[in-house]
Amino acid sequence: MYLLFCPCIREPGLRASGITTERDILAFDQVLSRCRSYGIDMRFLPCPETLYLGADRSPATFSERLDTPDFRHLLDQMEREIRSTIADLGVPYAIVGVDSSPTCGVNKNWRSPTGRETGRGVFLDRFPDIPAYDVYAVAMSRIYLAGPLFSEAERTWNIRLAQYLRSYAYDVYLPQEIGDSSASRGMDAHLEIFSRNLSALENTDIVVAVIDGADADSGTSWEMGYAYAKGVPVIAVRTDFRMVGAIEHVNLMLEQSAVVTHNLEELREALPCPLPVS
Repeated sequence: MYLLFCPCIREPGLRASGITTERDILAFDQVLSRCRSYGIDMRFLPCPETLYLGADRSPATFSERLDTPDFRHLLDQMEREIRSTIADLGVPYAIVGVDSSPTCGVNKNWRSPTGRETGRGVFLDRFPDIPAYDVYAVAMSRIYLAGPLFSEAERTWNIRLAQYLRSYAYDVYLPQEIGDSSASRGMDAHLEIFSRNLSALENTDIVVAVIDGADADSGTSWEMGYAYAKGVPVIAVRTDFRMVGAIEHVNLMLEQSAVVTHNLEELREALPCPLPVS
């Protein structure tokens, strides 16, 4: 498996002057680190804007400076070269682009001065057969796995979930793996575990929470609420078929603050960018 990358993810200097923020750089670095950590092959596209306008350029929309026959000819040539590469290597798993770019946007692009438009930029739009992810979705690679861990069955399920998530190139923090799995611990251990778990929650991109049972585990519920208050996306996993109301599986506050999934396939579909590790 390999990914095709918008080139400015590796070389931010290719972007128009003044548009790259520290948040952008952090996202770019997280994406590259994720792929390197899991051995995902990275292939970088050429930058059509840099080739046409030069590296030191001010921001502009497609219609202002790129809507020309010469630029379309350049895109034709670049598409042929990339299609030739795909013929040699096989179809990539996905393209990783950068939203708002007039050429390499995924969900949003600047085609006209009136504002951002929905859809791919003019370069990525030439590859509708290949899925594309915005770099910020790919950068969401850290998962805090919350769930009850008091029985052998619960701990075994948690480990299975962690392994499943890691198979899609996610860095998973599982509390039971750092010692939160025994009743024979003193107050010092309590404070250390709480501190480590809280730090992991503060630095996670996604919380995946197990909410099986007649009622959701209280610690898991706290972690879900904390994440929701911090604006961290929460994906709940409930394989339990019991209901507590006409349309309520476990608790409306938990269900309304999370995307609820019922099996591993639904969990994978709810993740922002699962990258299967070969």
